[in-house]
Amino acid sequence: MFKHLAINPEISLGRLYVENDFDLRTPFERDRARVIHSNSFRKLKYKTQVFIESESDYYRTRLTHSLEVAQISRSICRMLNLNEDLGETVALAHDLGHPPFGHSGEDALNETMNNFGGFNHNDQTLRVLTSIEKRHPYFDGLNLTWESLEGIVKHNGTINQKLPYHLKNYIKKQDLKLNLQPFLESQIASISDDIAYNNHDVEDAVRANLINLDELSEIYFFKDIIDELQDQYKNISDKQLLYQVLRNSMSSMINDIYKTTSKNLNNFNSINDIQNYDNFVVSYSDNMKKNCKIIKEFLSLNVYNHKNLLDKRNYSKNVVHKLFHYFIANNEKLPNDWTIQNIEIERLICDYISGMTDRFALNLFKEIYE
Repeated sequence: MFKHLAINPEISLGRLYVENDFDLRTPFERDRARVIHSNSFRKLKYKTQVFIESESDYYRTRLTHSLEVAQISRSICRMLNLNEDLGETVALAHDLGHPPFGHSGEDALNETMNNFGGFNHNDQTLRVLTSIEKRHPYFDGLNLTWESLEGIVKHNGTINQKLPYHLKNYIKKQDLKLNLQPFLESQIASISDDIAYNNHDVEDAVRANLINLDELSEIYFFKDIIDELQDQYKNISDKQLLYQVLRNSMSSMINDIYKTTSKNLNNFNSINDIQNYDNFVVSYSDNMKKNCKIIKEFLSLNVYNHKNLLDKRNYSKNVVHKLFHYFIANNEKLPNDWTIQNIEIERLICDYISGMTDRFALNLFKEIYE
């Protein structure tokens, strides 16, 4: 349908470091494989999405979230006849820079690094992909294609403000055209992220008994779905009802994006037009935007700022703070492969801690302080 607006792997701008090995896969298929096989991707299994990873085996982690975002992104790309591999790669990689304990861990690292360039999980994702991962004898990083890196870095939009620590240095080597809008595949990965957490965080919150279906019914978008399902299935259990509600909710959001974006794309003739537009072209309808805004506000009030979670976040922030200051005072305690890098000690320790899983950070903290 919109294949002329899809990124063509045959004319990729290539990789920063030339590789001569022959491969039958497209460049973006290879990028996807490199992300999936990376150490950083594997460690997402034990990193917080909303609930601390050690609380239960049933809550989502950064890994399951990334897989769900990738599935949604690939589906929407397929609907619009765009590049599925690129959309999936951006989605799979978008959270690689998250530290342990989610946003509380990020806040703690940003505070400790305040005088040393700060910390931002999106910037750390680029750092993981271009520096921290060490898979090749001749260069650091995964050496992804320009298109994948561009899409990952700009999946939230153009970057015109003060550049974060790593990006500021990296663009001296490779221009990612930060002032232009990202490709459609990147925009799709971004909105797929919204769909995933607007629905899956609801499911995890119900599992955690932070909210229930009656409270969910206070949101008209969900109430309409619940009423329709209860009319259709008279003896449906609460567990089945929740699953069907979120299934229908996600379908509604995806179909809305497809219809709205298809209509928008009829006004564009080229990828260049997409890049030079003043906003994202991939979008919800105005009505669905309102619904999603209400859901986010509901989650913020009833889940993300719930006292039970806030107490645990404060504890986890303290864990990160204390680990950082411990290694500042005891550099020699760093693992051997973290002691020979040519960067400031504060950034080295930040990289080390940000790569920890929740479980590893908690166990190390207890070993040191308890």
